[in-house]
Amino acid sequence: MKKWLLTMLFGTALVLGACGGGDDNASEEPADNGDTGTEEPSDSEGGAVDTAAAEDVFKSNCASCHGADLSGGNGPDLTQVGSKLSSDEIADIIKNGKGSMPPSMASGDDVQLLADWLAQKK
Repeated sequence: MKKWLLTMLFGTALVLGACGGGDDNASEEPADNGDTGTEEPSDSEGGAVDTAAAEDVFKSNCASCHGADLSGGNGPDLTQVGSKLSSDEIADIIKNGKGSMPPSMASGDDVQLLADWLAQKK
């Protein structure tokens, strides 16, 4: 009886330990690599692009077609779009659409923020 109880307790602890609580990816924040800034230089204006804000806009407007990692899917791969298109050309595509991409996928300041961020992808 004692062996059975000990086996059940050990098995339960093992199962619960393997489950771990399920919060591993709850925040989805990158690990702290010592980089305190989230801004990168912009190619078009010599200013800075708020990378975190641009990524948020991308996730909410573009990731469903272009993939969360910019690798494509229903839409084209954007991992190196900055080597092919300028920030202004990217902004024009975001505003007016191209091919199967509908126009106005983002609006206002988000268009230029996305265009500047994507123009850095080379």
